[in-house]
Amino acid sequence: MDGTILVADDDRTIRTVLTQALTRAGCKVHATSSLMTLMRWVEEGKGDLVISDVIMPDGNGLQALPQIARMRPGLPVIVISAQNTIMTAIQAAEAEAFDYLPKPFDLPDLMKRSARALEIKRHAPKADPVPAQQAEDLPLVGRTPAMQALYRLVARVMNVDLPVLVTGESGTGKSLIARAIHDFSDRRGQPFVVAQAADLAGVDGISTLLAKAKGGSLVLDEVADFDDDAQARLVRMLDVMGEQGPRIMATSQADLAQQMEGGKFRKDLYYRLGGVTIAVPPLRERVEDIPLLADHILTRGEREMGVTRRLSSDAMALVRAHPWPGNVRQLENMLRRLMVTATEPEIAKSEVEAALGAATPAAPQRGGVEGEKLSASVGRHLRRYFDLHGGQLPPAGVYDRILREMEIPLIEIALDATGGNQARCADLLGINRNTLRKKITDLDIRVTRRRKLM
Repeated sequence: MDGTILVADDDRTIRTVLTQALTRAGCKVHATSSLMTLMRWVEEGKGDLVISDVIMPDGNGLQALPQIARMRPGLPVIVISAQNTIMTAIQAAEAEAFDYLPKPFDLPDLMKRSARALEIKRHAPKADPVPAQQAEDLPLVGRTPAMQALYRLVARVMNVDLPVLVTGESGTGKSLIARAIHDFSDRRGQPFVVAQAADLAGVDGISTLLAKAKGGSLVLDEVADFDDDAQARLVRMLDVMGEQGPRIMATSQADLAQQMEGGKFRKDLYYRLGGVTIAVPPLRERVEDIPLLADHILTRGEREMGVTRRLSSDAMALVRAHPWPGNVRQLENMLRRLMVTATEPEIAKSEVEAALGAATPAAPQRGGVEGEKLSASVGRHLRRYFDLHGGQLPPAGVYDRILREMEIPLIEIALDATGGNQARCADLLGINRNTLRKKITDLDIRVTRRRKLM
């Protein structure tokens, strides 16, 4: 790898790590904690690649991208950020960043992306960026690999005229994904229309829908529920719809491929709708995102209702342990209800228990077929994880990321079973106590000591 790389991050450790790694790879590196210094270097013509954080002491790295593009057309910028929301990925794509990586990032993966960036020119500018305020109300928050892959896929497809099929359980946010694709695409000034099977009925059903949607987006809500007649009408509509018609998106809880194999869904319609498939993971498969989601929902509620509420540590632990069969929608409804009913700014565990309708933690969620082995459950999750990358390979470092995802709940559950006693937990796990302590620190696991009768 050859070239001069400008690194801007207010975290000294990240600057040091990147400087050492890029220098060893054969690059020259200029590192700074100041956005102003970075912009001066760019204006002076320094650098073949920029790696920049978003939030800097003297500015915002994303907001600086258009200025970098004006000063140095073709200079690639890789954005790294601890802001783990879909908005960051979308803004990075809108502002024509070469790539976007969430923190903590995988260093070998960043090195590979840097090498590609030094060889590939950026694409032509897209539409003007959408103000961040438009996405503040979307509970599309998460730092888990599955959600970060989903964000990147949304950012890639939003301005590509392919049909999109959004799949996932009830309450995972399928309609929000469709709405985000529309709101941040170049069709955002056109109508956004959601249609059910009943909207297709009648002689004028389809023509009325197309007239409403115009050149915007038409979302077929829970398309697996459409009967044979509605499916046939859709096929005819898609066949005659011209280039000036709306973008077609569909949502489905059901596995359409399975429905098709069983003769319940038309093959010709399936292949017309499945240009790009975006699978939204259930909340139980991204437990590490629950605290972020809870904070996001409570913060938004504070803005809307004028009351401040936060979950106590015990309440948060209970929220994390719940299987959430209703996914993000269920979590959001419960928290908004607690914002009204809670008696103190800090929501207590007992209040969460009452809201969930049970005085004891929920039973563990199998998430699969009765009697299914752990290896089979893990296999299903991994297949879904690879599917989320839209036919491309996930970033390098899958082995370590997957082990980390499995290790966190294993240690948390073992600690809970032993009442937070680390010596007993280490014995239970069969590892050295010092190893357990290191893992607790590295994985940022909260330890609560209490009496546990087991």
